[in-house]
Amino acid sequence: MAERILIVDDEKIIRESLAFVMKKEGYVVDEASNGKEALKKHEQHPYDIVITDIEMPEMRGTELLNEIVKKTPQTFVIIVTAFGSLETAIEALRKGAYDYVLKPLNFEEIIYRIKKLLDHRTLSLENSLLRQELNRTYDFDNIIGQSSSMKKVFEVIQRIAGSEGTVLVTGKSGTGKELVARAIHYNGNRKQKRFVPINCAAIVETLFESELFGHKKGSFTGATMDKEGLFKVASGGTVFLDEVSEIPLTLQVKLLRAIEQKEITPVGVTEPLGVDVRIIAATNQDLRKRVEEGKFREDLFYRLNVVEIYLPSLTERQEDIPLLAQHFLNIYRKQMTKQITGFNNEAMNALLRYSWKGEVRELENAVERAVIFCDKDFIGIEHLPEHMHQTAASGFSSVPKGGHSLKEAVREFERKFIEQTLSKHDFSKEATAKALGVSLSSLYRKMEDLGIDHR
Repeated sequence: MAERILIVDDEKIIRESLAFVMKKEGYVVDEASNGKEALKKHEQHPYDIVITDIEMPEMRGTELLNEIVKKTPQTFVIIVTAFGSLETAIEALRKGAYDYVLKPLNFEEIIYRIKKLLDHRTLSLENSLLRQELNRTYDFDNIIGQSSSMKKVFEVIQRIAGSEGTVLVTGKSGTGKELVARAIHYNGNRKQKRFVPINCAAIVETLFESELFGHKKGSFTGATMDKEGLFKVASGGTVFLDEVSEIPLTLQVKLLRAIEQKEITPVGVTEPLGVDVRIIAATNQDLRKRVEEGKFREDLFYRLNVVEIYLPSLTERQEDIPLLAQHFLNIYRKQMTKQITGFNNEAMNALLRYSWKGEVRELENAVERAVIFCDKDFIGIEHLPEHMHQTAASGFSSVPKGGHSLKEAVREFERKFIEQTLSKHDFSKEATAKALGVSLSSLYRKMEDLGIDHR
């Protein structure tokens, strides 16, 4: 649809000449001889662009500008002025006009400016839509999970998103730590600025300082030009330090200074530079243990750990597996244009019983593979990776189906269930007790009673 332009001028020859030129360019053009008439037309059907003279009877161009800015701020206003009224035009820019042009009018220049203006508007709309899409993508409401442990995560994100405090996201690899970091950023006060993820494990140790804080040309071999560090790139936004435990000990003090003093010193520079970023860090390591081992600074640990968000593993929130599986199915069936409804019982049982060492990332990969191979309405066990077939086949098949009293059957079921849960948690008694919802002492008593080897 062609853009609608309103030309407002009390001089008929200027108004009609400009309207003629704009119509030849393909725009829908209306005219008004004064500000009052223009405002009435604009209120009935708002225009994309209003080109208005300043000095007119009944309502001046600056008054018309004020009314348009109040009623439809998305409308672009261009002021037409004589050289002697240039100060008034500049004041109009301060009040919301997009541009001004001088009399006598140069039609080619006006056409060029309008095209640039519309390009700018298109870019602004695209950026706005992208930001909205990002906000939807990383909204905490869209992080999948209804388990009690995930509800706690959502609650913490809601509470801290609008703050400026540093956050430490912990959990096993593949649990979605970056997704949580992005949710905090895109639901906070810095969402209009950049989110810069930094994988600390992927940076060569000798280049770490340069990557984070930048360097000056000639400061070391290979520094052929000045470089802005990632902290400067993220100015006003958020820096996400993934695998923060991998930062070299010698550079941790500089990171601490960046957090506490909001200053960085690029390599080869003597004067520190101010930076304004929010820090979100993530790790799959036990940082407290690394502090005890002397591999991580204690003061940096406490600066990063103002708020800790622990992401539970899939074994701790098994009830979320069907939701996650269906979520990934929706994504990949749409990408591959397949009409797959869901999972049959055998496939879903396999997903629930499998020990997800790779966490949510591994689950996503398994579902993607299943969608590739599935040509039916429901994903079956045959569409899942082969190493999951054995898990599905074993299930609880050893639970007696007959020839036992109810008491014996229940004991056998309990024994098998506890053994499988222990296996899923690498035989950690603490993690197993937590997953089963019992105290550690109760688990030990139950294992003793059922004859389960404590080793």
